[in-house]
Amino acid sequence: MSIAAGRLRHRIAIQDYQFVSQDPVTGREVYEWTTIYECWAAIEPLSAREFIAAQAAQSKVSARIVIRHVDGIDASMRIVHNRRGSEVVYNIEGALADKDSGVEYLTLPCSEGVSIDGQ
Repeated sequence: MSIAAGRLRHRIAIQDYQFVSQDPVTGREVYEWTTIYECWAAIEPLSAREFIAAQAAQSKVSARIVIRHVDGIDASMRIVHNRRGSEVVYNIEGALADKDSGVEYLTLPCSEGVSIDGQ
């Protein structure tokens, strides 16, 4: 099963929390969110039924984001989407490959919120 290009209508940035530099005075390592990949995606809020089922499992997943397959995406990363002039941050909770080939698209269950200091 292929993913229709028209379904991918949201432009997103996938970011990773990476080492940037080291403070010369204190020696403290400085990290920041860095965009590693930009792509088109389908952002689908969970339906009420799916949200209730997810809450029963103590999950904080609030949306599902589908992108074309990219290697290396994991739960330590986040997604930033500019929605109507405001930036929305989604924390990636996992990366699920498509069930047919495993290399066509990824489904990323996400929770909405702000990730600070790699958390």
